[in-house]
Formats: sequence, C-alpha cells, structure tokens
Amino acid sequence: MSKRHDHRTTVFPPKVELRAHAHNERHRVHSELHNVVNMVSHGVEPEDVIEPGIAWKGMHHHDAEIGREQARRREFKHWKTKAWKRRKVARKQRAIEIQHLREIA
Repeated sequence: MSKRHDHRTTVFPPKVELRAHAHNERHRVHSELHNVVNMVSHGVEPEDVIEPGIAWKGMHHHDAEIGREQARRREFKHWKTKAWKRRKVARKQRAIEIQHLREIA
C-alpha cells in the first residue's frame, strides 16, 4: 500500500465528501456565471456585475509541502505530448538521413 500519507498528522475527510464539495463549488460558480450572462444580456453594464469567485479549495491547494511533493513526483510523459508518434518517426528518419550523408561524405 501507498505510504505517502504516513508523515502527515492531519486527518482528511473521506474522498467522497471532498469530491462532492468540489462538485458543489463548481456548480455554484457555473450557476452564478449563468446569472451574470443573463444580467449582461438584459442590459446591465458588464462593469456593474460582480463576477463569482471560487470560495472553496481542497486542502492540497493550501499545503505547500504537498505541492512540492507532487512537483517532485511529476515526470515527463512523452506519450501525452502532441503527436509523439510522428515525432518518433521524424527523429528516426532524420537519423537515417544523417547516417546516409555520413556514408556519402
């Protein structure tokens, strides 16, 4: 099992509760933005409307140590980059061309 939480003394709420809270917050912001759009489309000046902000964030947004750990663990995943297969083929073709030029010279 993972031991990444062993060093912490705080007890986090269950994941289901955190996800529900985050979902409710996203829903609240989306609803308020919808109200802002309706107000602006009905003639209220955009400068007079108050934009909703995020009122709640999970604990991982507040703890700097957690952020540092996650940044250390993050690795470069080449298969998540755009067109990684084509770049692999392009590198292979370039290597073949360089090899061919070396043989000619």
